[in-house]
Amino acid sequence: MDQILTWISTYPWFTAGIACFGFFGIVFLRDITQKKHTIQRNFPVVGHLRYFLETIGPELRQYWVANDKEERPFDRTERSWIYATAKGQNNNFGFGTTELQYEPGYPIIKHHAFPFPEAKAHIVGKDPSCIPSLKVIGAWRKRKFPYRPYSIINISAMSFGSLGKNAVMALNRGARDAGAYHNTGEGGLSHYHLQGADIMWQIGTGYFGARDENGKFDLAKAKEKVEQNKNIRLIEIKLSQGAKPGKGGILPAAKVNAEIAKIRHVKEGVDCISPNSHSEFKNVSELVDFIEKVADTTGLPVGIKSAVGEIEFWEELAQVIQTTGKGPDFITIDGGEGGTGAAPLTYADHVSLPFKIGFQRVYTLFQKNNLSQQIVWIGSGKLGFPDRAVVAIAMGCDLIHIAREAMLSIGCIQAQKCHTDHCPAGVATQNWWLQRGVDPEIKGKRATKYLQGFRKELLSLAHSCGYEHPLQFTGKDIEISLGMNRYQPLEDLLGYKRDPIAFTKFADYTDFPGRN
Repeated sequence: MDQILTWISTYPWFTAGIACFGFFGIVFLRDITQKKHTIQRNFPVVGHLRYFLETIGPELRQYWVANDKEERPFDRTERSWIYATAKGQNNNFGFGTTELQYEPGYPIIKHHAFPFPEAKAHIVGKDPSCIPSLKVIGAWRKRKFPYRPYSIINISAMSFGSLGKNAVMALNRGARDAGAYHNTGEGGLSHYHLQGADIMWQIGTGYFGARDENGKFDLAKAKEKVEQNKNIRLIEIKLSQGAKPGKGGILPAAKVNAEIAKIRHVKEGVDCISPNSHSEFKNVSELVDFIEKVADTTGLPVGIKSAVGEIEFWEELAQVIQTTGKGPDFITIDGGEGGTGAAPLTYADHVSLPFKIGFQRVYTLFQKNNLSQQIVWIGSGKLGFPDRAVVAIAMGCDLIHIAREAMLSIGCIQAQKCHTDHCPAGVATQNWWLQRGVDPEIKGKRATKYLQGFRKELLSLAHSCGYEHPLQFTGKDIEISLGMNRYQPLEDLLGYKRDPIAFTKFADYTDFPGRN
């Protein structure tokens, strides 16, 4: 043995060459004898490169192949704007637009000849980016704890489990410092959500955090959780989401560690798949009864989140609300272009209507029944940019939820590895090593800057169009391209006008009722 070690130390490079030759020889023999992988069998050793290159394909395309406007779901210029805004850097672009402004569907926001003077803009406290909600959620149905959001831009549903603990803490701290609220996602409330931001607690079909040993909803547990956590201001009953409507949430086994299993009351190391339907209600009347039961017990405003498919559900919901005077305090409409940590491809690509179509159908239905003004409307589904928010607002949205864009603000690089637990940015993973790359303090500040930067630009757009508050936008302020030399006002294209806003002055909407 001593002689071997002496020889190795004398000829290290020769030894390394022999070791490599031996290793590749073993791989060669293994490849030509196995029958499972054709490429490796036909091209031993080098065939492994195919799988390696396939693994890093998104990164290769992102950095070296795709141009600035080719990538999906967010192209390079969109990501660059988010990154620069989150870092407090210059988020302006030079040399003019690179967009195809005659492309069908392209929106143009029409500025006014006499803008609203920014010198007259009302500043809430010391925050020039504050945009309060014009509606008080829960006021119409006289809930015990009504809520006026400080920010019309808020963080959408992303569960702890789908996201790592550091990412959840960063988003919550960012929301806290920006005055936004943070939706827990259907994974329920974890202690990582308790960094100080207001909370929208989402309850899905799995009833995580409010379920008994048999997986049924436990109202007493829900009440206890609300009483123990004063930051919970809203409860959202998730019926479906845009990326996988009609199918329960999917948390792959690789992400279900001991901590998540304890929070959700599920088995560790086993796929956590929520049922595709609620066990607490089977029809619209029972849904409304469930909403009222939760609202009466907790005192909080309660709403629903849903993607839009068949319209009969919404027709019946409007009828029940009109007949009983009971129902959701808010409705979140999620578009089919919305994101998710894991979904079957067909669901992500082909199930549920895109946001604009889905929202139009539901909102106009409620307008016809004179119900739209008593509900707070929330838009969700790739709306994390000021221009898209303006369009959603002009369609009737009172609030905007953003998810993947918020992830980008804390370091997501759109690697599209969310479902594998190998997110290289440490955002959508439970891997301890990868998560350590996300510092909650630093990334939280970036989330804050993104939210504030978003709101500042949204306010600037409103001022350019002669308005003091962005919710004054209407469908007349936007034109949509129908092709070469053809533009049409948004409200003409949609066939309806959003409810009129009885806006007085900005300062009249800065009362924020708390929970005593």
